[in-house]
Amino acid sequence: MKKTVRDIDVKGRKVIERCDFNVPMADGKITDDTRITSSLPTINYLLDQGAAVILMSHMGRPKGKADMNYTLKPVADRLSALLGRQVMFISSPDVVDDRVKAAAAALKPGQVMLLENVRFRKEETDNDPEFAKELASMADIYVNDAFGTAHRAHASTAGIASYLPSVSGFLIEKEIRFLGDAVNDPARPFVAIMGGAKVSDKIPVIENLLTKVDTIMIGGGMAYTFFKAMGLEIGTSILDEESIGLAGDLLEKAEKSGVKMLLPADVVCAGEFSNDAPARICSREDIPADMMGMDIGPETVRIYSAEIEKASTVVWNGPMGVFEMENFARGTRSIAEALSRCSGVTIIGGGDSAAAVEHFGLAGKMTHISTGGGASLEFLEGKELPGVAVLEDK
Repeated sequence: MKKTVRDIDVKGRKVIERCDFNVPMADGKITDDTRITSSLPTINYLLDQGAAVILMSHMGRPKGKADMNYTLKPVADRLSALLGRQVMFISSPDVVDDRVKAAAAALKPGQVMLLENVRFRKEETDNDPEFAKELASMADIYVNDAFGTAHRAHASTAGIASYLPSVSGFLIEKEIRFLGDAVNDPARPFVAIMGGAKVSDKIPVIENLLTKVDTIMIGGGMAYTFFKAMGLEIGTSILDEESIGLAGDLLEKAEKSGVKMLLPADVVCAGEFSNDAPARICSREDIPADMMGMDIGPETVRIYSAEIEKASTVVWNGPMGVFEMENFARGTRSIAEALSRCSGVTIIGGGDSAAAVEHFGLAGKMTHISTGGGASLEFLEGKELPGVAVLEDK
C-alpha cells in the first residue's frame, strides 16, 4: 500500500501536486471537465488541512515548446470557479522562472496556484533531474494524483519524487484499490470485456487476464483478427495482420487454462465505413467478401449480456463497434446497459469505454470509471506504474 495525503501532515506546508488536467478543448473552451472535477477531492482536502497548494499538469502534446494552443489558462479559470477561490496562474514559457518561484514562495495556506503546461519544457518527458529539482524546490511535499500519466516516467510524475516526501492523492488511491482488487483479489465470476481495433495493443493485457479471469469476451475491430486466426473470412473488415498468429496463440492459451473465451457469434456488416451505409446482420461464418464488420450483432449482445449480468467483477476496456456512428452503436450501448444492470463490481478501463458510458448517460451506474486509458491498460497487464512506484510505502 502506498501512503496517501491522509498519512502526512500538510498544515502550513507547501504541497506541489501533479494532476491530470489534459482535458479536451474546442475553440479555446473546455468541452469536458471530468478530469478537473475528479481532482477536486484531493485539492480541497489539502486546502482544508491548511496547505498552500501548487498544481501542475500537462495538456496535449506541445512537443517541448511553449505552444499557447495548449496553455492551462482555461483550466485555471475553470478551477477557480469549481473551488470558489482564485487560482493564481502565471504563464511562463519556462514553466518555472523567477516570477513563478517568487509567487510560490509567497503562497499562503489555503491559497492555490497552477503552473503552466509542464510539457512546454522538453525536460519534462525526458525525466530530466534538473527540471524535477526546479519543480521540487518550490515545495515541501509532493502529491501525485494524475493516474492518467502514472505510466509515464516524467519529471513531474516520477523524477520529482527523488527530492521530496511523496504520497498519492485520493484519485490514485481509488484507481489502485479498484484495479488492484480486480486483478489480484476479484469476487468471482470475474469477466473481462476487451474491445477496440488493434489486437497488438491488448495482447499483453489479455495474456495477463487469462491467468485471472473466468470469462473473457472479445468485441470491436480486433474480433476480426481472431476470426482470421480461426480460419474464417472477414470480408473488408479491419485486420491487424501482424497479430493473426498471436490471436491464435491466445485462443489456445485460453483453452489450456480453462478460461471461457467468447468471440462474437454474429456481427453487423456494412458495405462501407459510413453511418449511412446499408447494414445487415451476418453470422461470423458468413461475412460477405464485399462487406465489413461494424458492430457486434444481437445474438452476441444476448450471450455477452447474460455473462455480464451473472458476474461479480467486470472489467471493460474498448468499445464493441464503431459507437461514434449512431447506426453502429447498439452493441456498445447494450454492453454498457448490461453493466449498469450487473450487481457486481463494474470497472471501466478509461479511454473509449469511459467515453461510451458517458455518452450513453450510464456513467453513474458503474462502480468505477478509470481516469487513465493507457495507465489502466498497463496496470491490467501487471506492470508497475512509474508514477505509483516512486511514492512512499505505508
